[in-house]
Amino acid sequence: MAGVFSDAERAAMQQAAEERKATRGLKGAAKREAEREACTAAIEALEGFDQTLASRYHVLVTEVAPELDPKTWYGFPSYARDGKVVTFVQPASKFGARYATVGFQEDARLDDGPMWATSFAVVEWTDEVEQRLRELVRRAAG
Repeated sequence: MAGVFSDAERAAMQQAAEERKATRGLKGAAKREAEREACTAAIEALEGFDQTLASRYHVLVTEVAPELDPKTWYGFPSYARDGKVVTFVQPASKFGARYATVGFQEDARLDDGPMWATSFAVVEWTDEVEQRLRELVRRAAG
């Protein structure tokens, strides 16, 4: 697979394997707590705007959709329903991108006709951005 995936992509896959290993054998509340702690640690490890975005998004998701469980997903702070990721923050630093994104997975309930967005570039946290993300999370959580 050398040459197929970038170093950053291989590192993300390794993180996903480590995430699964860290919670192997855990169930119920113990697993959710371990995943919540991993999410918090992932946010704290970020710097600059990546950390600001992830921290504020964490607060937003826990307020708007407390039924979503914090966890990590490929090292990203993410929020899941029944173990399946619904939404996540992909820091710009993760892949050397020029902007961070807030993304939504297949289990997010954002369907809107024959086409809808599942990823949003975020370069600044403003009241307008927060309100738009609140509505998206509300819809995504269903």
